[in-house]
Amino acid sequence: MKLSGQNYYRTSEVCRILNVSRNTLFRWMREGTFEEASYRDWRGWRLFSEGQVYTMKMNTSKVIRTFHK
Repeated sequence: MKLSGQNYYRTSEVCRILNVSRNTLFRWMREGTFEEASYRDWRGWRLFSEGQVYTMKMNTSKVIRTFHK
């Protein structure tokens, strides 16, 4: 969705982009891993900015190497 020249994504779109369930996305927001959506539409549905989605995507696609002895 585009508003005032800015792209926004609904919850279902963010979940598809991140390849996670709604429950996981909501849990991350509840725990403070990611911030709540910046805006809501007239129905009250969350709208995530392109920047928010980019940040989530970068953080969820990290690979961390662990060392085992």
